[in-house]
Amino acid sequence: MRLLERARKEWFMVGIVVAIGAAKLEPSVGVNGGPLKPEITVSYIAVATIFFNSGLSLKTEELTSALVHLKLHLFIQTFTLAFFPATIWLFLQLLSVTSINEWLLKGLQTVGCMPPPVSSAVILTKAVGGNEGIVVTPLLLLLFIVRRFIKDWLERKKPPFGAVSSSVLLMIIYTTFCDTFSNPHIDLDKFSLVLILFIIVSVQLSFMLLTFVFSTRNNSGFTPADTVAIIFCSTHKSLTLGIPMLKIVFAGHEHLSLISVPLLIYHPAQILLGSVLVPTIKSWMVSRQKGVKLTSPTV
Repeated sequence: MRLLERARKEWFMVGIVVAIGAAKLEPSVGVNGGPLKPEITVSYIAVATIFFNSGLSLKTEELTSALVHLKLHLFIQTFTLAFFPATIWLFLQLLSVTSINEWLLKGLQTVGCMPPPVSSAVILTKAVGGNEGIVVTPLLLLLFIVRRFIKDWLERKKPPFGAVSSSVLLMIIYTTFCDTFSNPHIDLDKFSLVLILFIIVSVQLSFMLLTFVFSTRNNSGFTPADTVAIIFCSTHKSLTLGIPMLKIVFAGHEHLSLISVPLLIYHPAQILLGSVLVPTIKSWMVSRQKGVKLTSPTV
């Protein structure tokens, strides 16, 4: 019973496994020209739906209040969109001399270039009690005016934006792997896959530690709640926006699925690591906040 309850809670993770398994069993269903017509349903309808849905779910009316955290946002955006990809690129120069599958390495680079997620990092930050703030992707700016017109309806009905995007994303993942399994020339060795998994977990832990050290320096100017937001938002990458981006950038590329593998691994890894670390980080934040109150001068 507990296993079933857990599966319901983690339905998206289960869905990824099922989608890849289904693609392996009958890849002809989801290839270009197949019954699902992914060249139309995925390339145009599914990708557009995810970006539009993400834009509607973003509470743009809260942007004004978020501007007071300009330093916090600047740090997160600089780390995730500049330092992160640059560091991964340097690291990949070393890995390029190894026998790891080159397309998995290219996929690791695309992970570094992805924007932070709109959901998982914020959820974990709120679970700890940190400053969740707002993270904005430029692509979503085009959708602000739409939300303004239907804001009242959205607040009243509260559509399941996350479930919609996740369901559409599963379709994209399924068709992507249908292309892979229908191509006899693509071969993924287990050694490369295991190494990429180890590298991804190591990168996440290292970057979380690095952001913690930087944001807790005496002259950093960040509160403990800010540090929590930095740890999660700076190191997490968006699967919901990432997969559609890869589908657009690498449209028709025979190794698209291999390039997507590191991002597919990164997503559950960041949620798992974040969930495991939530109690520890929350305990640290509470103790630091108590310490600040005790040392504050009385009036």
